[in-house]
Amino acid sequence: MITGIVNTEFEPIIPLSVCGSDGRIYTQDAIIDTGFNGWLSLPPDLINQLNLKWKRRGRAILGDGSECVFNVYEAEVVWDGVLLTIPIDEADSEPLVGMSLMEGYQLTVQVFENGRVELSKVNTVG
Repeated sequence: MITGIVNTEFEPIIPLSVCGSDGRIYTQDAIIDTGFNGWLSLPPDLINQLNLKWKRRGRAILGDGSECVFNVYEAEVVWDGVLLTIPIDEADSEPLVGMSLMEGYQLTVQVFENGRVELSKVNTVG
């Protein structure tokens, strides 16, 4: 299970550990964004600090209908105790955890300041 808290802006926050190219693990708070269907977005300065490997260009339609082109990198993250290699979208925002990274998990949020955030793996049969 992954746990976090709701901050004063009512954003669900969890700690996220990302491996840099030097093999060190960097832990950063990230906002859970259920409107983001990608894996994880990180700001350019953090991507540079981690020295992540560039993979390709990406394209997305934003909430206001405009189109955005961005760089996509690759990194290893520690997710619920497991090391995963995932795509990282570059975005000029706080780190965002998207729905693709949370696939197979149940999200529970107590929507008040300092409320509990929980991501728990769902056991599916079939």
